[in-house]
Amino acid sequence: MPNPKRRHSQARTSKRRAHDSLKKQGLSECPTCHEQKLPHRVCPHCGQYKGREVIEVAQA
Repeated sequence: MPNPKRRHSQARTSKRRAHDSLKKQGLSECPTCHEQKLPHRVCPHCGQYKGREVIEVAQA
């Protein structure tokens, strides 16, 4: 196995890791309760998906 002769500089390491950061989630608005939710998933606030109730949510 080849080994590096010299250590990589901090700048070179940082340039390689520049794309490893987390991206912001793309949220959409629930058409029923107007809360933010992940797209193509059941709304955790009202329990509806595509206009019908999928899960029952306990009222606080």
